[in-house]
Amino acid sequence: MTDKRIGLRLFKLRPTRSGIVAVLCRRALAIASICFVTTSFAQSLPDEVDPDIDLYALMSGSCSTLKIGGHDFTCKTVAYFHSEKGRADFTVPLDDPADESHVISFSGENGHRTQANLYLLAIDRMLLKSKERPKVDGLPVPVVQSSSGLCKQVGNFAAGQVSSISCSATDEAGKTYQLQFESDGSPITIRRVRQSAPTIRQDPYR
Repeated sequence: MTDKRIGLRLFKLRPTRSGIVAVLCRRALAIASICFVTTSFAQSLPDEVDPDIDLYALMSGSCSTLKIGGHDFTCKTVAYFHSEKGRADFTVPLDDPADESHVISFSGENGHRTQANLYLLAIDRMLLKSKERPKVDGLPVPVVQSSSGLCKQVGNFAAGQVSSISCSATDEAGKTYQLQFESDGSPITIRRVRQSAPTIRQDPYR
C-alpha cells in the first residue's frame, strides 16, 4: 500500500492524533524512540496546537557535538517532523546508557529555505523526554520548555541527501542545547503522511 493510500485511509478513520503517528511509525520507520517522542508530543501539547504530522524524514550519521546544559552526549540518528499547521521538529534520540528514553526535540514554526540547499528553522521551544517524566499510556511525556534558537539543515529532501544539521537553543531558565550532526552519506528515509498544502513560507522538501 502506498504512503498516499495509507494517509487517506487513516484520514477517513480519524483515530486519535497520537494513534495516527504511532501506526505510521510502525509501518514506515519502526524506530521506537522516534515514535515514543512523537506520540508523547501529541498528547502533551494543548488542543489549539495540533501536531498532526504530514511529513517525516529520518537521517543517519553521527553527532560531533551534542551538549545539553554543558553535558556531552552522542547520537546516530536525527528525525525531522513537519505538521500540517507548520510546526517542525528536529528530534534527537541520545545515546545515553543511563536512560533509554532520553530524547530532545528542537521545535519551531515557519521553517524556510534561504538557498537551494539551506533550510532554517527558528526554535521557540525544546521538548525534553527522559525516564523520569510522567507517563501517558505507558510512555514518558516530554516537558515543553520555551526557548529561542536556530537550526540549519544543509541539503534537501528532494535530492534524498542531507549533509549536516546544526542547532543551538537556550531555554527560559538559561539552559543551553547544541547539536552538530553529520550524515553518514546514506539516503534519507522520507514519508509523506497525507497530502496537504505547504504551511511554511517555502516548502523545504520540494
